[in-house]
Amino acid sequence: MHTKFSIIVPVYNRPDEVEELLESIAKQTFQEAFEVVIVEDGSTIPAKNIIEKYKNKLDISYFFKENSGPGDSRNYGMQRAKGNYFLIFDSDCILPPQYLREVYNALKENYYECFGGPDAAHSSFTSIQKAISYAMTAFLTTGGIRGGKKAVNKFQPRSFNMGISKEVFEKTHGFGQIHPGEDPDLTIRIWKAGYNTTLLPEAYVYHKRRISWEKFHTQVRKFGMVRPILNIWHPKTAKLTYWFPTLFCIGFIISIIASIFFKFHWFSFAYGVYFIAILIDALRSTKSIKIAILAMLAVCIQFYGYGIGFLKSTIALKIFKHDPEKRFPKLFFKK
Repeated sequence: MHTKFSIIVPVYNRPDEVEELLESIAKQTFQEAFEVVIVEDGSTIPAKNIIEKYKNKLDISYFFKENSGPGDSRNYGMQRAKGNYFLIFDSDCILPPQYLREVYNALKENYYECFGGPDAAHSSFTSIQKAISYAMTAFLTTGGIRGGKKAVNKFQPRSFNMGISKEVFEKTHGFGQIHPGEDPDLTIRIWKAGYNTTLLPEAYVYHKRRISWEKFHTQVRKFGMVRPILNIWHPKTAKLTYWFPTLFCIGFIISIIASIFFKFHWFSFAYGVYFIAILIDALRSTKSIKIAILAMLAVCIQFYGYGIGFLKSTIALKIFKHDPEKRFPKLFFKK
């Protein structure tokens, strides 16, 4: 079967980012035909003028709809796409020139109905963005939880860099209304439908993520709040590793109490060793002492935000038996 790609991008008030993404798509070395579908999700700062600039460079379609969240907007785009394989990106991504060629070759060699690709920090990113990128992808933090290069049917793709066949989309009906968390929810439903997922390590993108500590904290806190909901929906996928950030925060508090009141310093020493390891690994990875130091702060924010969010959600859902959508309405979009 010949694979024709449809690139699906939901957009919400980010015309500048869309232009960077489209420019990187226009520079792809891939020679086969593909299309780009931009879905404006009720933006008040539309990207229509940006899209017009690329009409002569790309086979591009533009749709404007009422705000219903990124998941529903991706579904909207896939329903209107002409291809038989959908490549999904967030608007804050930049593709390296060889991206489409890498995906095409990988699927030609070993076809998968769904894949995910990693992300990296572009040289133009700010120091904070690079530090956040490290915290979100490093093996020493939570970057290894989603699986490695050989994690067939175990890797959970993320919707900033994800491929899914038209067949799987029609079988699963695409993304749900929860956000964030719509991508692991879809992955689990893909598994239940009998399909495999995989990681394509060569198919990486440059992902800007959040540009401030406050936005980053909000993002990871929501990630933590969503996970217990997914564990309830899909109990067989629950893992003890999801508790790690929460236990990390609790352990840190215990280490301080033990050091101050009981003169027991081994816990604090263990945390010190961990952060030294983060510093060394981040320095090796980024080649910048400034970014390595910021990476330690990013890891703290990541663990604290996710850990507290996870604990709060677990208590609400497991102990008090609250309904997820009623207790956390901001985590759900309405159609």
